[in-house]
Amino acid sequence: MQTFQIILKHGKEQSLKRFHPWIFSGAIKHLPAGVEEGDLVEVLDAARNFLAMGHYQIGSIAVRIVSFVKENIDETFWTRKIENAYRLRKEAGLAGSCTTNAYRLIHGEGDGIPGLIIDMYAGTAVMQMHTVAMYRLRETFCNALCRVMGDVLVAVYDKSEGTLPFKAGLNPENGFIFGKSTGLVALENDLKFKTDLEKGQKTGFFVDQRENRALVERYSNGRSVLNMFCYTGGFSFYALRGKAALVHSVDSSERAIELTRENVALNYPDDSRHEAFASDAFRFMEHAAGKYDMIILDPPAFAKHLNVLQNALKGYRRLNSKAFDIIKPGGILFTFSCSQVVSREMFRTAIFSAAAHSGRNVRILHQLEQPADHPVSIYHPEGEYLKGLAMYVE
Repeated sequence: MQTFQIILKHGKEQSLKRFHPWIFSGAIKHLPAGVEEGDLVEVLDAARNFLAMGHYQIGSIAVRIVSFVKENIDETFWTRKIENAYRLRKEAGLAGSCTTNAYRLIHGEGDGIPGLIIDMYAGTAVMQMHTVAMYRLRETFCNALCRVMGDVLVAVYDKSEGTLPFKAGLNPENGFIFGKSTGLVALENDLKFKTDLEKGQKTGFFVDQRENRALVERYSNGRSVLNMFCYTGGFSFYALRGKAALVHSVDSSERAIELTRENVALNYPDDSRHEAFASDAFRFMEHAAGKYDMIILDPPAFAKHLNVLQNALKGYRRLNSKAFDIIKPGGILFTFSCSQVVSREMFRTAIFSAAAHSGRNVRILHQLEQPADHPVSIYHPEGEYLKGLAMYVE
């Protein structure tokens, strides 16, 4: 495969010297003829000194770095990356656990493979490629997974239809590229959940909330719990195991509510403490004053781009203001943002504003984040996307 050379403008190499893995289009002085989206490139400074190797793409982020040394970017290189990631998950107590078989194996820049996500569900690897370069390497990654995981790997499912640049002309189709698994039921902290590879959001479940769900369980005893934006009901069946008095799951999606009911039934069949409702969040909360002493707000990303950041912050303020208004005295509010462009401080300020508007005394019990299988490179703070607060409301 041909490797092209990209030359940066004078002074634009500083972020690379700090090992940041992105190069923005405005930093490029010279783009070689013939370079296409997904091609491997060497990045040079204005004096033609080597800086890094990465993949070129069309857009604001023009190059995603895969190595800061000059080396062969081949199957051996990628296998080593996956080996390192797998080792980390073993050390975190996830890979090989007898109580949990659902976790993130590859987390993009956090594992040095920008543009690739791989989640594991009971031996099935679900891959989502977000760049042309990663999509071209899908067979390489499949081979590497087989080599690294051996008999632990049951199947590899490519779920990139909705994540690749639509103008790239790749025409991806979701489907198995190795093995096959049907009726997939995964395990998290000894609780079961169905994973819908074909129709489910993301890779089928939100494994990034594992530790926060366990925290909800700890505080649920005797409480009336409202799980807003419940998706497949993860927080709900943890609350049931935590001996909640009742749990109401709400999502605007009928399919999500169907999956929630199935997952609750898997773990707590015919449990009268649980009800699920397909409803708009604000409409449901209009009639919920004084009913709940635990509320969980885990909405989808309100902002995926900086140009809608202010609207997103208004959305968080409005949503949390309503929760502060309706929660019982002595209640606990778990609230989250999964918007990468919303910083931890921005989110906390939005929640502070909502609390102040309510006039209630609010204390922070826990500051919440993504777990160890969603690692953040210290050189790429943008990877810290999940943030949350658990608060006691008097």
